[in-house]
Amino acid sequence: MTSQAVASLQAEVNRLRHELQTLKVDSHSTIAGDTMFVGQYLVERLVQLGVTKMFGVPGDFNLGFLDFVEDHPKIDWVGDCNELNAAYAADGYARVNEGKIGVVTTTFGVGELSAMNGIAGAFSEHIPVLHLVGVPSTSQQKAKPMLHHTLGDGRYDAYLKASQQFTIAQAVLNSKETAAAEIDRILTECVVMARPVYLMLPTDVAYERIPAKRLQTPLSIEPPANDPEVEEFVLDEIVKLVEEAQNDVIILVDACAIRHGVKQEVEELYRRTGFPVYSAPMGKTAVSESYERYGGIYVGSVSNPAIKEKVEAAKLILSVGGLKSDFNTGNFTYHIPTQRTIELHSDHTRVQFAGFPGIGMKRLLPKLTARLQPFKEDAVQIEVPKFQLPVPQEDNDVISHTWLWPRVGEFFKSKDIIVAETGTSSFGVLDIPLPPESIFVSQILWGSIGWTVGATLGASFGALDRGLGRTILFIGDGSIQLTVQELSVMLRWGLKPIIFVLNNNGYTIERYLHGMTRKYNDISNWRWTKLLETFGGEEGKSCKSYTVRTKQELSNLLDDPTFAKAEVIQLVELIMPQTDAPRALKAQAELSGKTNRYVAEI
Repeated sequence: MTSQAVASLQAEVNRLRHELQTLKVDSHSTIAGDTMFVGQYLVERLVQLGVTKMFGVPGDFNLGFLDFVEDHPKIDWVGDCNELNAAYAADGYARVNEGKIGVVTTTFGVGELSAMNGIAGAFSEHIPVLHLVGVPSTSQQKAKPMLHHTLGDGRYDAYLKASQQFTIAQAVLNSKETAAAEIDRILTECVVMARPVYLMLPTDVAYERIPAKRLQTPLSIEPPANDPEVEEFVLDEIVKLVEEAQNDVIILVDACAIRHGVKQEVEELYRRTGFPVYSAPMGKTAVSESYERYGGIYVGSVSNPAIKEKVEAAKLILSVGGLKSDFNTGNFTYHIPTQRTIELHSDHTRVQFAGFPGIGMKRLLPKLTARLQPFKEDAVQIEVPKFQLPVPQEDNDVISHTWLWPRVGEFFKSKDIIVAETGTSSFGVLDIPLPPESIFVSQILWGSIGWTVGATLGASFGALDRGLGRTILFIGDGSIQLTVQELSVMLRWGLKPIIFVLNNNGYTIERYLHGMTRKYNDISNWRWTKLLETFGGEEGKSCKSYTVRTKQELSNLLDDPTFAKAEVIQLVELIMPQTDAPRALKAQAELSGKTNRYVAEI
């Protein structure tokens, strides 16, 4: 049986178990009276899950539901400039609020299709997002009139079918009798599977009354239990391999360790065993980068040579939450044979060539740590390269990528959220160690340019929820032009991110992939320091903008205590050479260019 089939069965078992628990609840309800509207029930469930912000755009098929959101004291309607940005914001909110979900609400057809790119990215990168769509009433869906926002051919289910490609579960609330159960099912799968889900809410069903007593039964969001006999066998096999490797073992942590909530369990593993630990790019900050036995980022052939040698020479690699995409593996250049690999995932485990569906890492890791702890005395003898990147001494004052990233690394503080746009920024940040408890946010697999602007909005709200530090965005001048409107939402809500715009006259990552001097990689140069004022800010009061052209100017700004406090939203335009790029980007682009094979062999 495949891992997907096992996961589906486990989800159904969890649903039935939850239904049994709700039947045991006494008929007297103490929550919101004996009955409540379906829309109210949905909002209450979101609040129970810790959601404080809902992103989206109002439309005539969701307006009635939005009354319930606006009237609730514990959840805010943010209101975005467009649905795509709203989806990006929900994604960023969920990434920072680990264990919680993001929510984006759109209207039927035109709104939901606009958001779909953002939802697809969340699916790709294992982010739990609820896409809630206000749709025509049940009577209109049956009669199928030629309503606005339809395709004009009566296919009211066309958008639902499209969403099935990008969400892990879907529900249509076409009956008040099943509405609450369907809401519970969808939200549970969103959290447990860490993937987007899709929910259609007809205008009339939102105002149907249903019993409120189900709210007394919390949603069951714990991962399913592992089969005890199979789990014990897996543990025995892993211990045998560790013994055969004579403790020459490394731990490689990736994105799904974050997405599926095992950061604490992974920390217990590497601290109590002493095995060296490394991260893949998508797993950056899953491990504290100040930990003395953390060796840095492994990206196949794109890695720093010292890191590459240590990882690939290890006799056994314990991979946790791996996502082996091209940009996450140096274009698939991992040189780690399967016979030297153990893979732990949310819903299955692989030991060399053998797969074990249904053996998830959340419950396996604590037991594995206990079994491997006796190896610590020998494991700590294995040398780990120090992860560091000092600021280089260059004989000019031009802001180069080689100088920029280690210099801003000195600016970062504990609990900062560092958001890096796909391209020069995401590759530049990889090589610098980030402070303890900081969070790295980037969309390395999906790579939708402009994503980070909306994600920064969501991340800033997530930081407030968790009591974290500053939100700092690095984005190129090309990428920000796609989604720049969300700066106005940040201003409206009084958020205070620091936004570094790398002005290098266009799409640098595209230039390195193909067309270094082609016009299609050029963009219009905006007046960047006027943006915040244009979007409603008052320069010097509610916002501040800067242009820096030299190393000294940037250093002076970074050393300014007032700037570092981030008491208002700030935008910094960095003037940089057009054809300069981080080391890792150049290496990755060379590999990708060979794969794309744009130039025919003659």
